[in-house]
Amino acid sequence: MKIKKYGAIDIGSNAIRLLIANIIEEKGKEPKFKKSSLVRVPIRLGADVFVSGQISEGNKKRMIDAMEAFKLLMSVHGVERYKACATSAMREAANGKEVGKEIAIKTGVEIDIIDGKKEAAIISFTDLNNLINSEDTYLYVDVGGGSTEFTVFSKGKIINSKSFKIGTVRLINNTKEENKKIFKKVEAWIKQHTQDFKRISLIGSGGNINKIFKMSGREMGKPISYIYLNAQYQFLKKMSYSERISELSLNPDRADVIVPATKIYLSAMKWSNARKIYVPKIGLSDGIIKSLYFNKL
Repeated sequence: MKIKKYGAIDIGSNAIRLLIANIIEEKGKEPKFKKSSLVRVPIRLGADVFVSGQISEGNKKRMIDAMEAFKLLMSVHGVERYKACATSAMREAANGKEVGKEIAIKTGVEIDIIDGKKEAAIISFTDLNNLINSEDTYLYVDVGGGSTEFTVFSKGKIINSKSFKIGTVRLINNTKEENKKIFKKVEAWIKQHTQDFKRISLIGSGGNINKIFKMSGREMGKPISYIYLNAQYQFLKKMSYSERISELSLNPDRADVIVPATKIYLSAMKWSNARKIYVPKIGLSDGIIKSLYFNKL
């Protein structure tokens, strides 16, 4: 048996995460990927980029500090390979590439700013074998701060996938009119690519749906119903930002985005006629680890 340690840095619009995973290799068996450590820091790049169009000096310094800290953590864990990927906020920032170069010079961490198509491809590379029934159809929805990736799976194969600028931080900062327009585009895409399937289920990934799943008290592997998710949405929407922090113990950077995130999942369920959503607790960082291991990055 061999155990390798890989790292993935996911630079999102609402937070930056470091995932460290053990990869267990045994002769004659498929490699196993097990999460060893997950560190999340609430650096909200989207609050800069979706308003002013660039990353602020304050957030740039915090990013440099975070990369230095992540490098030290990976060194302590004995990580042998890692990859850092940045998504919508950094790719849309006017100074995104410039900030990336400065971080590389000061910390040695080189950031790959990926487009929406590559992001969707990496996410779809996550290990869904234990969840997906090879005969069924699923709509995978990964909600981030700046974008959401939608992927249709049927009979174990990817039918279609697309990234939309409909992330949680963006929805908070956009006007109601802007949000209506993007929701209409997403509705049209989902309906077009799911209409030929009689029965479909959602697979949800992202910090917000993970939190809702945890609050539900359900066992891992058991889905959440549309009725339950809608009830949670109405409940969360009625609460104030302060109440979500004090009464539900949500982190301040989770308490505002959880409402628009839930709306995205609910809308996707409604437009695809899905009645249940599975929450496997996987995302971009898991996909980075697997892609790195199989040399797909």
